[in-house]
Amino acid sequence: MRSSPLPEISFLLTIYKFDRLEWAIEKLTELGVARILPVISQRTETHLGKAAEKRVERWRRIALEAAQQSRRAEPPEIVSPVPLKEAISVAKGSGIVLHESEEVATLKSLLRECKPPLWLALGPEGGWIPEEVDLFRQYGWKTASLGSTILRAETAAIAAVAVTMAELA
Repeated sequence: MRSSPLPEISFLLTIYKFDRLEWAIEKLTELGVARILPVISQRTETHLGKAAEKRVERWRRIALEAAQQSRRAEPPEIVSPVPLKEAISVAKGSGIVLHESEEVATLKSLLRECKPPLWLALGPEGGWIPEEVDLFRQYGWKTASLGSTILRAETAAIAAVAVTMAELA
């Protein structure tokens, strides 16, 4: 039995291959994420970015089914996809962008400094371009690594939320 409520974690999730993205949405829901904001980044494949708007209702159904399966009171909020700059500007609270080139800060170490609500951001396949990382930093986000292993986007999303829940719950 859970003794305290889950921490409020929102996830800025770059759009990538839909089958993998949908699996990540399902697992992020099961883990207790409060909201998922699909993002179009520079490395988002153009056809996926254009088709994403039509998939939002499907993503909400996937989240609803995952919430029911995991006995959550309600699914996470999933909004329509937006460009990265817009997403960063609406994300209020502490922000941590997962970046495979980060060599100093780990997600676990940065979580100790964060105040809720917490936003995590995960880049597309191939990672964030340097200008995107700079944009995050301009908005006060911190960069963090999940370790030395390069993970698939959907695996990194799940690992990041699991680490965060373990540290903050």
